[in-house]
Amino acid sequence: MSNTHTFARTDRSRLGVWWWTTDHWLLGAVAILIGLGVILSFASSPAAAVRIGIDSPFHFAIRQSFFAACATVVVLGVSMLSPRGIRRAAFFVYLFSIAVMVALPFIGHEAKGATRWLQFGGLTLQPSEFMKPALIVLVAWMFAEGQKGEGVPGVSIAFGLYAIAVVLLLLQPDVGQTVLITVAFGAVFWMAGVPMSWVVRLFAVAVAGLVSTYFVFDHVHARVEKFLSPDKADSHQVTRAAEAIAAGGLFGRGPGEGVMKRHVPDLHTDFIYSVAAEEYGLVFSTFLIGLFALIVVRGLYRSLKLTDTFEQVAAAGLFVLVGQQAIINVAVNLNMIPTKGMTLPFISYGGSSVIAMALTLGMALALTRRRPGAYGEIDGPARAGAFA
Repeated sequence: MSNTHTFARTDRSRLGVWWWTTDHWLLGAVAILIGLGVILSFASSPAAAVRIGIDSPFHFAIRQSFFAACATVVVLGVSMLSPRGIRRAAFFVYLFSIAVMVALPFIGHEAKGATRWLQFGGLTLQPSEFMKPALIVLVAWMFAEGQKGEGVPGVSIAFGLYAIAVVLLLLQPDVGQTVLITVAFGAVFWMAGVPMSWVVRLFAVAVAGLVSTYFVFDHVHARVEKFLSPDKADSHQVTRAAEAIAAGGLFGRGPGEGVMKRHVPDLHTDFIYSVAAEEYGLVFSTFLIGLFALIVVRGLYRSLKLTDTFEQVAAAGLFVLVGQQAIINVAVNLNMIPTKGMTLPFISYGGSSVIAMALTLGMALALTRRRPGAYGEIDGPARAGAFA
């Protein structure tokens, strides 16, 4: 039975209203990405398990399937919230994430010279992943409140929330995530309609801060030097990833037939794109990029048509966050920028990354749902079905 017959356009149940007011193109693209993440985890899991020394070849694939199921629930549940519900959720997620980030230096798990994870049982939690979407929603809310002229120091509070996040990220240290939230914050700042002179100042400060990380953090210095002088540094991982992408050709070697992936240390996380390109080829990897482009472009299009300032700015900021994370990951795989340790949304292995991205897009879907007056028109579930 088709979805059209499952929910009538006059269905006023909570699920029926959600179905006819949610953008089906965005929802479908998210569902496909979650599914592809599971498929590609089965391609990368055996090689990753052998390299790490895990007996079960599908250890990571099974866990990724569980994370994907949790992500599906999160996307559906969060996308049903009202804008007020999104603000409340963002507030509590931000508080929880910041509290855990404050505690990380004392109880966190250190790996590769950074303390970014909280480990309990067989699971790890990276609080900064959840902090990102919550921060974007909160600063959009504060900018919107500040514009009302009711005495709320929205801009000051927004900068305070951002500064707290940046300080805690740099203490880990996590320069990649700092760059990510800075760009997203700047986008929100600009879309909120603040004076261009402020935007220019923020940009200048951000550039100065980024340059300073080269001199302050040894690992940033090493990565930049490795990128600029690959012949003088160990670029094994990036080189193997590039070889895997080139070996895939147009249509790939075939599912499970990848060879170069056995030589890529982080093939199931940061370099999953190279695995996809080797086994499924240029056509598939281009399709994958197209899915992210669809989400970002359509998401921004729907965001900019919203009439409420908070909803418009918050939704657009969330889509920018998703887009730039995907761009950074693919660019690293293609050796266009220094390595960042950034996951590919929904595709890379990792519970925190997958579920936090589900939270991000669940919030974005909720904010771009059709509601009476949301797009400058009075419409309901019956009319909302027209765009499906």
